[in-house]
Amino acid sequence: MGVASACGEALALVVRAAAFAARAHRDQRRKGRRGEPAINHGIEVARILVDEAGERDPALLAAALLHDTVEDTDTTLADIERRFGAEVAALVAQVSDDPSLPRHERRRRQLEAAAGLEVRAKRLRLADKIANVRALALDPPPGWSARRRREYVAWCRAVVDRLRGVQPALERAFDEAYERALERFRG
Repeated sequence: MGVASACGEALALVVRAAAFAARAHRDQRRKGRRGEPAINHGIEVARILVDEAGERDPALLAAALLHDTVEDTDTTLADIERRFGAEVAALVAQVSDDPSLPRHERRRRQLEAAAGLEVRAKRLRLADKIANVRALALDPPPGWSARRRREYVAWCRAVVDRLRGVQPALERAFDEAYERALERFRG
């Protein structure tokens, strides 16, 4: 396979992942007051990886776009593997929570698993936390008190602290997002 062909395949993987995620999330909205389309989150996670961390790995970018499909839609890991390959499915699996569990249990498990994630999955989780904290600071869900928002970002920080050492630019971006969020929640 030539360079042009390899680049074309990589681009095709990412575009197919974006289209699939858009269809899977088509009727879903983010929790914030604006009610943004859910696909915007996956796009933002992929953008953070590209623009803020310089990532170019097509499997990682596809996984970023798809990372919430297993949790939030009827998509299965088998669907992801069949359409996008084992590498993408493995990344999505590492960052997917079991939606049948109570929130506190999902959070506990995510915290426990963070340090053991594969390096690319750690980068994906970091970008996800950056996107979530930024979104919460700018557009909190209705009914979330300042206390609940502070507790959420503190939990995100605990997860990120277990991911450190894999991507300094993402770690700095998270720290900045965390500080900005706390400032907004105080004001």
